[in-house]
Amino acid sequence: MAQVIARIPLNYRGFEEDVGFSDDPAYFTDIVFGSWEEQEVSHESSCTSGDYNEDDDDDEISPCNVEENNKFWETQNQLLQGTLYRTSSLETKIRQATKEAMKEIDGVGMYCLCGKPMAGACRSCLQREISIRLQNQGYNCAICKSKWKRSEEIPSGEHTFLEVVDKLNSKKGEVRVVIESNLRAEFEMAKANQEYKQFVNRLPEVYVGKTERLKALIKILCSAAKECMKEKKMHLGPWRKLKYMQSKWAGTCERTTPAPCLPGGFSDRPPKSRASMLTCDLSETLPVWHCTAVQVL
Repeated sequence: MAQVIARIPLNYRGFEEDVGFSDDPAYFTDIVFGSWEEQEVSHESSCTSGDYNEDDDDDEISPCNVEENNKFWETQNQLLQGTLYRTSSLETKIRQATKEAMKEIDGVGMYCLCGKPMAGACRSCLQREISIRLQNQGYNCAICKSKWKRSEEIPSGEHTFLEVVDKLNSKKGEVRVVIESNLRAEFEMAKANQEYKQFVNRLPEVYVGKTERLKALIKILCSAAKECMKEKKMHLGPWRKLKYMQSKWAGTCERTTPAPCLPGGFSDRPPKSRASMLTCDLSETLPVWHCTAVQVL
């Protein structure tokens, strides 16, 4: 069966987030959400005076700055937790279906065309297998590939992720749910401070949630990354900026629906090893072949 490919613009997407895979999720309630714009403005203003200067050689940290930093991370953690633990019945169902699909893949020990077990398979093979399994359960799941061009602010790039489109509710129209198999790694930074590392570790490794939630989540994380680099007096790379990160899930998207059957694709048997005369052990392949040792003088 041929693959179905469609291009759709995703600039309409809003965004926010989802919760990780948990058998007993706890839901945060009565969380007060402030404006991100107001929070950023208030934090960027110094409690003493002046703008932030990366070339400032004064390494002394005033009590006011420490209090400001603590307040910033406390606020960001509240925003992150409040966004993560908000969910809908549709997201919960898709999340559970994705969880079961990944467990089945790991349990069966399937192999992909790359020759690796599915537990450590390449991203494209894993996405394709999850998409097929969700399709078999009745979900309109496809692999989305976003691309964006280079601009003065960010470099060009591309990204792939899974997306489920639900049209059952005529009042709300289409509901789009993103499945990102490695969300945490997308925001990890090698030179991050301890606060940022702990912040990112709160993320689920696998994200399943509406695009509206994902945008809010990206904004929170990019704000934290910016503050982290500011505290370390380091430059924030353009590939870490908000516009670049949003382009991964909000650029022009090519939507591909994998065929349910993949001839010669996934299998529960390990791939056969290929051997040549350079690697073949004749003593194993010809056990009845007896050789007499000859001493060379």
